[in-house]
Amino acid sequence: MEKLKNFVTPLHLSSKRNYLERMNNNKVDCMNVAKKYDQDYWDGDRKYGYGGYKYIEDWWEPVAQQLIDTYHLVSGSKILDVGCGKGFLLYEIHKKNPEINIQGFDISQYAIENSKDEIKIHLSEFDARNLFPYQNNEFDLVISLGTLHNFKLSDLKQTVAEIERVGSKGYIMLESFRNNRELFNLQCWALTCETFFDTETWISFYESVGYTGDYEFIYFE
Repeated sequence: MEKLKNFVTPLHLSSKRNYLERMNNNKVDCMNVAKKYDQDYWDGDRKYGYGGYKYIEDWWEPVAQQLIDTYHLVSGSKILDVGCGKGFLLYEIHKKNPEINIQGFDISQYAIENSKDEIKIHLSEFDARNLFPYQNNEFDLVISLGTLHNFKLSDLKQTVAEIERVGSKGYIMLESFRNNRELFNLQCWALTCETFFDTETWISFYESVGYTGDYEFIYFE
């Protein structure tokens, strides 16, 4: 089965970004604010992050459905979202089948506190750079979207190994680049990214740490 997926890319491409504008907004100061992953990052000014990360009805529905279909998630299946943010994707999965056991964690207390009430009990504050508090193969699927590039390489190795350890299957989505234009745009836009790898280097990294799951890359074209 093809490991490279295309679940999130259509959503990513539907958003417009002004790369150079972000460079003109005292970017270093904005990066320092963003890396606190507090209210400013999620719901403050766009220069600090999302500029208002609100729940949009069915926005994540296509991704949720593809995860369910691709990984054969049924009642009783267990899924973990590493770096779940406000948990909107898990909420969409829950809406489709409340009998799928969802769990998620994020380093941001603010994000967890501002998640959907219906699933808040299934989310927790936790730093993914630590060893995960789960048994081997405890989950049918472990996912992580837009999180791991925010780690330094020394932390990445352990985190990806933990995703491999606790999940029977895995799916990781990260920011990457295929050419110098996309690298420039990514470096302009990124506020929290610590590891800038092109696609081939990411895939080589996955192989070097024994990750056998699926992956996706979003590009800033």
